[in-house]
Amino acid sequence: MMIYKIRVKGHLNQCWSEWFDGMMITNEANGDSIISGPLVDQAALHSLLIKVYNLNLTLVSVLHLETDYSWFARFYGGSEESSHSLE
Repeated sequence: MMIYKIRVKGHLNQCWSEWFDGMMITNEANGDSIISGPLVDQAALHSLLIKVYNLNLTLVSVLHLETDYSWFARFYGGSEESSHSLE
């Protein structure tokens, strides 16, 4: 899995997290929102970007982060050791 941070203009309600396949939504003070979390492959990223487009959101940036299993474990509430077996 790869971790992505997708920045869009405007604030999103937390209820959109489910629609974005369980990605975490963080609203920033500057008015942008960050949609972040793990995606299994490029097809999943493409699907998520289509959802951004369909909501008519302004895409600011897409950032691919190195796979960080400690972040993954915190995000999903598991242990770091158990997250290693997911790859």
